Amino acid sequence: MRLKDRVAIVVGAGQSPGEGIGNGRATALTFAREGARVLCVDHHLESAQETVDLIAAKQGTAVAFKADVTKNADIKAMVADAHGRWGRVDILHNNVGVSLSGGDAELLDITEEAFDRCVAINLKSCILAAKHVLPIMRQQNSGSIINISSMAAIATYPYVAYKATKSAMIAFTEQLAYQNAQYGIRANVILPGLMNTPMAVDTRAREFKKTRAEVEAERDSKVPLRQKMGTGWDVANAALFLASDEASFITGVTLPVDGGASVRRG
Repeated sequence: MRLKDRVAIVVGAGQSPGEGIGNGRATALTFAREGARVLCVDHHLESAQETVDLIAAKQGTAVAFKADVTKNADIKAMVADAHGRWGRVDILHNNVGVSLSGGDAELLDITEEAFDRCVAINLKSCILAAKHVLPIMRQQNSGSIINISSMAAIATYPYVAYKATKSAMIAFTEQLAYQNAQYGIRANVILPGLMNTPMAVDTRAREFKKTRAEVEAERDSKVPLRQKMGTGWDVANAALFLASDEASFITGVTLPVDGGASVRRG
């Protein structure tokens, strides 16, 4: 019960259609298992409710909340709901992100609309969520903000908007950490590598007209550790550590969860 009596907002707690479990849903389930009350936020309310139902089945506490994270009013309402419902906000976990599903592409092919959409979902939402939760956390003199970036930020990646926004998220997290340390607020960023999630695998299978097994095999072969992708649970366990008191002296850290891909050179 490492998060007993704490209140967590998990943005992106639903998941894309497909096999396995997404990073956001796994994190919401893990936080609840460890004692947190979780506001499960997603633009698909039914998907967020599925996460809530899984939590309730294990006697956890969670509520689904529908939000379009590209809209400031929705993000403000999300934070107000958690605070009004439970009286505090201890953890903000920003998990939303799109690449191919948002229309991302290589530079010569990307449209202005797709670029703006990816920036709004991946980066603006993260910044606005922090903006609205910080006054509460500063008043508490405590809080943990965890942003989900990607190994795409520091590795070769072909699509423009995802790489640019996930790189910017690292810089923003470092700024958050430095400017809010005096208030006892910690901010850290996780860089998932090749993960076996519905968004990563099933989306690519649809986009590239391949079977799921083909996409899995291709991605597995690129992972140094056991030639096997990670899962949403690997990201969730890293987030649990960063949210817990075990990481009470850790802030401003960029944590790869990537099966060793980031140490490969050349």
